[in-house]
Amino acid sequence: MRHFLIFTNKLKDKDLALTERIKAFLECKGQKVSLVIKEADWRNVDISDSSPVDNEIPKDTDIMITLGGDGTVLQAAREIAELKVPIVGVNLGTLGYLTEFEAGNVEEALEHILQDEFSIDSRMMLNGKIYFEGGKQTESWALNDIVISRKGSLQMMGLNVYVNGQFLCEYHADGIILSTPTGSTGYNLSAGGPIITPNARMIALTPICAHTLNTRPIILSPDDEVTIEIPEGRMGCNQTLEANFDGRQFVSLNTGDKIRIVKSEKTTDFIQLSKVNFLEILNQKLREG
Repeated sequence: MRHFLIFTNKLKDKDLALTERIKAFLECKGQKVSLVIKEADWRNVDISDSSPVDNEIPKDTDIMITLGGDGTVLQAAREIAELKVPIVGVNLGTLGYLTEFEAGNVEEALEHILQDEFSIDSRMMLNGKIYFEGGKQTESWALNDIVISRKGSLQMMGLNVYVNGQFLCEYHADGIILSTPTGSTGYNLSAGGPIITPNARMIALTPICAHTLNTRPIILSPDDEVTIEIPEGRMGCNQTLEANFDGRQFVSLNTGDKIRIVKSEKTTDFIQLSKVNFLEILNQKLREG
């Protein structure tokens, strides 16, 4: 017997019909099932002053099933990271790069899992640690990306970027994306960054709407340490920015603050049922998009 956790985005499974269908199927097969129902949109959580929140994930969870879209998977990955529990996603969203199968073939897919007919795909994550000018610190993790972008005013920003302590350049842009291979098909792709096979180990640095013609994305080693400093703006003005983790958590940044981004020790494990390779999936998703 395994302990399955169903992690449901109620905005996607509004009447919980699919949640209850999966729960009933697994319990009929003699499995233990717990539910975590996300009643509301959990985006845009300010973590700079937030106190720790009790995690709803049972510590004896063996497999997590997410019901929603890629955003639901990203939130689940954050909450399950400490327990190293594999995730399998049921797509109730649109593109679904991170989900494994659709709602129509749930029972067939679950039967394969119960028979151990699957593989594990381990994905790298990023850790971002913020150092505020006053000495305070905070940190968070991302499976897709960490984005530093302007907040409020539409003025161009200046960002000093260092790699392994060595000055790289001052970017004049609307922001910078630090992406994992998993996140390369997200905001990174929209900003002109490279598509990277998801089981690779590397970091993509992609400027957002750079104000110079010779600025290109850069591929970095997973062992590189990227530090981004917030300098003074024009005429010595204070710059106000935002660091965003997977589009779910944010921290406000000001002149004098800096963020250090490295490959996290945490990883996210996905249950893989399909024999279709990444390039076939990418071709399909790009045609759908």
